[in-house]
Amino acid sequence: MIGEMIAWLTDPAHWRGADGIPAQTLLHLYYCVLSVLVAALIAIPLGVYIGHTGRGSVLVVAFGNAMRALPTLGVVTLLVLGFGLGVTPALAGLVILAIPAILSGAYAGVRNAPADAVDAARGMGMRPAQVLWQVELPTALPLVLGGIRSAMLQVVATAAVAAYVGLGGLGRILLDGLKISDYAQMASAAIVIAVLAVLLDLALAGLTRLVVPRGLTLAARRGGNDR
Repeated sequence: MIGEMIAWLTDPAHWRGADGIPAQTLLHLYYCVLSVLVAALIAIPLGVYIGHTGRGSVLVVAFGNAMRALPTLGVVTLLVLGFGLGVTPALAGLVILAIPAILSGAYAGVRNAPADAVDAARGMGMRPAQVLWQVELPTALPLVLGGIRSAMLQVVATAAVAAYVGLGGLGRILLDGLKISDYAQMASAAIVIAVLAVLLDLALAGLTRLVVPRGLTLAARRGGNDR
């Protein structure tokens, strides 16, 4: 089996054309980045607002748990039944999958901003908006990016399953192998998906180290351990 998988991966025919590994990897990456970006545009402002005001905190937990419990493939299939085959229903399902992790990260990051720093900012006469932008959001950045990393890993894996309803990408290679019982092709596609997930996580980890001061990262870890 391992020999067959190596032979499949090293076959030049599988690295050329629109159906080749490079093209499908780029397509898979495009779907994942787009889905997480849309989810972030929805979840980060909502999580920041709830964390800053404290309104609807219970809903974050209830909503996040409910969203995580939803079977993504079932949601995608339901959307396809309503809107037909295509990229949009599949991407909508991936966005729904990515929202809980990002929402929880944004909410927890703002809500767990150091109380002494927030009190000091208020004591200096800062308005609520200034406290949010100058104190709470900077300290929330590690958890916000952590939520995005978690969402990205989930989406990378699930995007392969979404090929079942017409999405392209590496999942298409896997499902094509399933149709003809080519287990070497299926295993090869799974390995490429796993490698892509690891590379994306490393890239996001590098971005986190680049934009987040080390002190904030250590504080976020201590806060997570305390909780």
